[in-house]
Amino acid sequence: MKIALDAMGGDFGPAVVVEGAVAAAREFGLASVLVGDRAAIEREILRLKAQDLPLGIRHASQVVGMGEAPSQALRRKRDSSLRVAAELVKAGECSALVSAGNTGAAMAIGMYVLGVLPGVDRPAIAAPLPSLSGYTILIDAGANVDPKPRHLLQFAVMGHVYSRDIIGKDNPRVGLLSVGEEEGKGNELVKDAYEGLRGSSLNFIGNVEGRDIYNGRCDVVVTDGFTGNVCLKVSESLAEMLTSMIREELTRDVLSKAGAVLSRAAFARMKRRVDYTEMGGAPLLGNNGASIICHGSSPVKAIKNAVRVAAEWVKNDVNEHITKALEAEAVLAEGREGGRE
Repeated sequence: MKIALDAMGGDFGPAVVVEGAVAAAREFGLASVLVGDRAAIEREILRLKAQDLPLGIRHASQVVGMGEAPSQALRRKRDSSLRVAAELVKAGECSALVSAGNTGAAMAIGMYVLGVLPGVDRPAIAAPLPSLSGYTILIDAGANVDPKPRHLLQFAVMGHVYSRDIIGKDNPRVGLLSVGEEEGKGNELVKDAYEGLRGSSLNFIGNVEGRDIYNGRCDVVVTDGFTGNVCLKVSESLAEMLTSMIREELTRDVLSKAGAVLSRAAFARMKRRVDYTEMGGAPLLGNNGASIICHGSSPVKAIKNAVRVAAEWVKNDVNEHITKALEAEAVLAEGREGGRE
């Protein structure tokens, strides 16, 4: 198995991506193909003394900028590192794609090059967020700002499979994000999606609120991409603020500094629990190929773990399980429709 890495993606380019691939090879024994400027990639491999590791290089002459329009990247940059990496997955030379580059371009190129799984209308971003019960999958976290009710059901099925196969949740609890827990709360999209989810085979627990993303009440939270992206960005900002405030308070005076030293181990454990780099990035579920989208400012640890999670995705046949689960839901829906006739 080889993972295709967009070596030019993200804020730091090859310096971080190549080191992440090196770390994944050394710690997990995972092979990668680094896609991008060959000379720049070779310099990083030499700097890291990693010539003996299973790291291939595929040259790409173009780079998709972080602020570039996805449509422009798709039409005008056919030899971009992102496009070439996707082509490697399509051709079967690599098993999965990892990129810390332009999210919109990754989605557009992924859909165009790889296509979508049977039963999927639109791929969705699934963001693993830390909670009191481990991780909660927030889906969609930004791919589809104006979905239809049937899309939310597809998102729920994909999130269910990912939570079960990758996070390790047994029969994941699925909640629909709304403004109240009671049935009937929410806008028309939520109300219509509620009916489809209630009739599904999923472990649907009904409407949930924003606080339930973190309190451990459910394992998968389903919403539209607009709302999901707002939730994600607020969460990231809140985490940064709390980290800064805690650091400020712990260094305020001598007693605080002494307490910080005594609590160092506890703070280290807490940091690991809320550290997004442990999961590497957000999977783009629904594409006919495994794709992990990392944050643009991802450090080496995030790239390393994104490679690991991508490999787990392939080993656990997540896409095949998504296809089968969607097929089962389609049969169930046809049975309900037939019963009404």
